[in-house]
Amino acid sequence: MTTRILPLELIDKAIGSQIWILMRGKTEVVGILRGFDDYVNLVLDDAIEYTPDAGGEITRTELKSEILLNGNQIAVLVPGGAPPGDSLAAQQAELDLSAGFLWHLLSEI
Repeated sequence: MTTRILPLELIDKAIGSQIWILMRGKTEVVGILRGFDDYVNLVLDDAIEYTPDAGGEITRTELKSEILLNGNQIAVLVPGGAPPGDSLAAQQAELDLSAGFLWHLLSEI
């Protein structure tokens, strides 16, 4: 017999861990979940927002303070893990890693 778990119980278990959030539209947010309410308004620390611009470039914005996300704008929550490889967050991380590696190579010349 499988154990039933309610959505708010799952979110409660994710408090203190990294959470990946798909917002309505094309925005993604990755951060540490600090709290939530019955409307799934979320409080996050160390959040980073990823948004594509019109040219397809990904804009990465570090949100330096504690933030509150409106639950009405959240489409998907993925608690406790990193974003999948095809997400904006993962694509930007690959670009950052490639740029860092290239910078390292050029600095050795």
